Amino acid sequence: MNTQRHRRLGLALALLTATLGGCGNDADPESKGLLETEGTSEPWLVQYLVPGADFLGIHGLTFDRNDNLYVGSVIGQAIYKVDTRSGESSVFVGPPEGMADDLEFGPDGTLVWTSILTGKVHARSPDGSIRVLADHLPGINSVAFSNDGRLFVTQVLWGDALWELDLTGKREPRQVIADQGHLNGFDFDREGKLYGPLLYKGKVAKVDVDSGELETVASGFRIPVAVNLDSRDNLYVPDTALGRILRVDIHSGEKTLVATVREGIDNLALNSRDELYITNMVDNAVLKINTATGAARTITSSPLAVPGGLAVMQENGVDQVYLGDLFSFKKIDGRNGAVTELKRGLRDRMEMPMTVNLRGGRATTSSWFTNAVEVIDLASNQSVATYHELRHPVDALELEPGVVLVAEQGSGTLLRISGERGEDREAIVEDLPGMAALRALPPKDADDPVRYVYLTDAVNGELLRIDVKGGGSRRIAADLQQPEGFDLMPDGSIVLAEVGRRRLVHIDPASGEVTEMARNLAIGYPAAEGTPPSYVQTGVAVSPSGAIYVSADRTTALYKIVPQSGDGH
Repeated sequence: MNTQRHRRLGLALALLTATLGGCGNDADPESKGLLETEGTSEPWLVQYLVPGADFLGIHGLTFDRNDNLYVGSVIGQAIYKVDTRSGESSVFVGPPEGMADDLEFGPDGTLVWTSILTGKVHARSPDGSIRVLADHLPGINSVAFSNDGRLFVTQVLWGDALWELDLTGKREPRQVIADQGHLNGFDFDREGKLYGPLLYKGKVAKVDVDSGELETVASGFRIPVAVNLDSRDNLYVPDTALGRILRVDIHSGEKTLVATVREGIDNLALNSRDELYITNMVDNAVLKINTATGAARTITSSPLAVPGGLAVMQENGVDQVYLGDLFSFKKIDGRNGAVTELKRGLRDRMEMPMTVNLRGGRATTSSWFTNAVEVIDLASNQSVATYHELRHPVDALELEPGVVLVAEQGSGTLLRISGERGEDREAIVEDLPGMAALRALPPKDADDPVRYVYLTDAVNGELLRIDVKGGGSRRIAADLQQPEGFDLMPDGSIVLAEVGRRRLVHIDPASGEVTEMARNLAIGYPAAEGTPPSYVQTGVAVSPSGAIYVSADRTTALYKIVPQSGDGH
């Protein structure tokens, strides 16, 4: 197995020798860490503004019989083995099979995990072979073995049922109970009863897996996300919305506070010594919790979790980069990379942003994960409009207050949405199978509605210019390999992430000429089955200062790219 540390080192070395172009005949490329690229006219310096991480999102966790820790990533589509002392990790099961929301080892050493986006349950035998145990289970989320080796899974969010699966695959799945209130991460006590949280009811329940009988054990939680029992049947319950971990007496329902951490806990696990570990998906973190003192020790964490679309504006002369980080909405200082959370998932109401466009002091975010678009007032940090019931919106921007343009990739349609609740929807352009990113061409008067937009098509490899009033479109550039995020330079030219070639290019909108600016970038994470081709959008944002910011999904980081002759401040 190749460690993620080695991957990061390899990328760092690649960046040191990245082809950034145009050094000139009298320049020494090696002395500057640059190599010449034919056709480029200006050297660019690539740096990490915000450092990266091993994981592209983190969720479930479990221990094997030797107390080795394994964690799962949904967006990263991988399972990692983590050293609880050093925090170093290695890939145990890679993409695409490794997508894991929850995971657990069976009595014979078989690892079973749930792939929530694809509706599949996978199993890895001790010999390393992988097979699909179940399919067509939307929202498949949690997994646990009973004491006698029976296997159970639940559907959550896009389903609501508890199932028993046959590990051999010979018997069809058996539905134990349905519509119980979204039973999430669960565990079994020594008597074989199942305990789990009901997400939308704020309760912890006990289930008889043979009869399906359910009874409430404890209530009064904000959002209980999982449970785990130690060797003495003490029940630990994280309340993710409050950042609290509680111990519940399974007989009386009495609750005792164990620890308080930041909101966003996703799951928990106990090793053979009853040591408690949790994941926090907002912080991309694994923490060890001292159940006696409440102290938390960070095993691993990162400033970003799932960095996607970007936009930038200057505040008091300083670049501020706004980022859709899926589990949070963030602002990043362009000088020093300091990260400020504007909205935090599972604490604040938000639509899990994956892209950002800015206009008139407002941010428009989109999320194919929640199928929603949200408009946020940046002065108050409050949502002013939210649009639901969309089909994989991959980007959106405000044309004018109350009117939003949405790239609805699920239908291949560019939509204009208006009305008090977004009830008025008009197709501007149809038959666009691979929409990825939108940017507005600034109107002559800043207060006028947006008339023209640029749009990338990741499937057809095109950059298009679209008249949102008349509906006409014109191809600006073609023969691109999976173009995603882009932005306009101060002179009106375009900087675009061509993720299929893992490079940044400059496009002349008049001629369509494409010129390479930087290569060997850590962009273009492969899309999961059934998701938009742009997946986690590689965001690009250009500041009036000339600095270019690019999100790096392959390293969970943020680049800052500036002219070699200047600092981009």
